[in-house]
Amino acid sequence: MTIEELFMIIEKRKKEAPENSYVTSVFNAGEDRVIQKVGEEATEVVIAAKNNRKKEIVSEMADLWFHSLILLSLYNINPEDIFAEFEKRRK
Repeated sequence: MTIEELFMIIEKRKKEAPENSYVTSVFNAGEDRVIQKVGEEATEVVIAAKNNRKKEIVSEMADLWFHSLILLSLYNINPEDIFAEFEKRRK
């Protein structure tokens, strides 16, 4: 799965708000909860890295990226904007 594919799923769930969707529950919890989840997941990545636990790093990084995409969606920012910023910095 690509970042773009995952983001499209998040956007679809944001729009359709299926009742049994985790994404829907996070959006419904509000902006503060979305921000809190990104902070929690970032902390868990740091702890996994500090403990040199590669499997945990991968798992927690997946959670961080996922919740970061929810945050981008919340603010109507497309991941392509982030990739464009990387490209600007590369030059």
